[in-house]
Amino acid sequence: MEYGNMPKEKFVFAVREGKIADKKLDTKPVGYFRDAMRRFKKNKSSVAAAIIILILFLFAFIVPLTSNYTVDDRDGYYKMVLPKSKLFAWAGWDGCTEQSESQAGYDYYGGIGVEYGSSAIRKMRGREIDPNTGNPIYTLYVDSYEKVGFIYVDLTEDEYAALKQYQNDTGIHVVYPMPANYKTNFVAVTNGANLWYKLADESDKSSGEARDHDEEGNPIYTPDYLTKKNINYGKYDSLRLAIPGDGDGGQYYVYAVGNQTGYHLRVLYKEYYNYINGHYATHLFGANQHGQDIFVCLAYGARLSFLLAISVSLINLVIGVVYGAMEGYYGGTVDLILERVTEILDGVPFIVVAALFQMHLAKKVGPIPSLLFAFITTGWIGIAYRVRTQFYRFKNQEYVLAARTLGASDRRLIFRHIFPNAIGTIITGTILIIPYCFYSESMLTYLGIVNLETSGVTSVGTMLSHGQTYLSTTPHILLFPALFISLLMIAFNLFGNGLRDAFNPSLRGADE
Repeated sequence: MEYGNMPKEKFVFAVREGKIADKKLDTKPVGYFRDAMRRFKKNKSSVAAAIIILILFLFAFIVPLTSNYTVDDRDGYYKMVLPKSKLFAWAGWDGCTEQSESQAGYDYYGGIGVEYGSSAIRKMRGREIDPNTGNPIYTLYVDSYEKVGFIYVDLTEDEYAALKQYQNDTGIHVVYPMPANYKTNFVAVTNGANLWYKLADESDKSSGEARDHDEEGNPIYTPDYLTKKNINYGKYDSLRLAIPGDGDGGQYYVYAVGNQTGYHLRVLYKEYYNYINGHYATHLFGANQHGQDIFVCLAYGARLSFLLAISVSLINLVIGVVYGAMEGYYGGTVDLILERVTEILDGVPFIVVAALFQMHLAKKVGPIPSLLFAFITTGWIGIAYRVRTQFYRFKNQEYVLAARTLGASDRRLIFRHIFPNAIGTIITGTILIIPYCFYSESMLTYLGIVNLETSGVTSVGTMLSHGQTYLSTTPHILLFPALFISLLMIAFNLFGNGLRDAFNPSLRGADE
């Protein structure tokens, strides 16, 4: 370019007063973690996965603190009842199931609730005649909670007096008259507490209420209670009660028969349950084969798995970082020896380590610490490998050589100059240990190699193992633990992908 033809006024003297410097930046500097978080938020699937993980985490730790149930609560009468929720009853989440019954079964379930103005049968969805036998077959929609009906219980005199006082105070009937089929030897027939009506054949308790039926086959129940007139043994407690069909305006019906310790009586179980526990039985996810609340058991199992997985992640992080840093920084003979140790440990299958620890170590320290040691034995190898790789990558960079020239110690070079560059990979690897622990623990307990079901303790894998037996009859026992572990694994997979991309230094500024 020629400057000879430029006009004179184009030339301006430089300002010599003060300092000449660049203008101050108006924006704040973006740090490594802030930049990673900004890029992570742009990954919508990873953000959704993080929210799901947070919800599952809160579920595991809040539900055990707020629920009416614990893992120790077992109820043999409400075992395998179906999920029930007042909020979602309109969608079929009402604790009911469809089942086919004969005339005797229809009479039996229809009789439950008649005494207190309800019914275990919510709907009759069909009635057909069996072409082979000519007998009717009913398709019923039965409440799995209501069909428990009545049971016999033994109470001391003080307990019986307290129960009667509760009835007087609340007006809620818990104790009902004893059926006439109650035997003089105080042994009730099978399901006898619900057979309060006259049967077609008193010698056959499965004959049904076939004495009287209307034109549509609906039973007309005739009460058949134990009365003061036909009881001829020991002490008893009776109350005058008018029953339609008595003919004399009411009789003294027996409500409790004395035994050696107090009284044997017939109670409506749902009200008796409320009297004992202070709430009615409502299982949001149903109950398992032991009568435990699946919703609470799942929360307890998830909490155990979360605590175990987080503990394993933190311990493996410390061991893996120290071990990998020594390998990558010093190299040479140190790296050669440590790598051979790692290869030996990595060659032993984890399932073998866990099985051996459960066979021998668990007898001394318990199954949970034994499983923790099994995870730690080889779990740190992956982190150590990542840290070693990052140290080989950065230890010969110019800024590290400059720091060493200025007299920086090995410790300062490792933790102040090299380690921060590997933090993204380390964080991603550490967090992904959590789903690995979940999966491994569930697999081991599902296969029966590890037994974590003790008093007050259960696990997701244990629930899966027990639920497979009832898959064809009551699939809800297996469904909810399977959904939980599946949702958790998918969410952690998406979450891990988002972390990997967010902490990748090579992507910094690539999307701007």
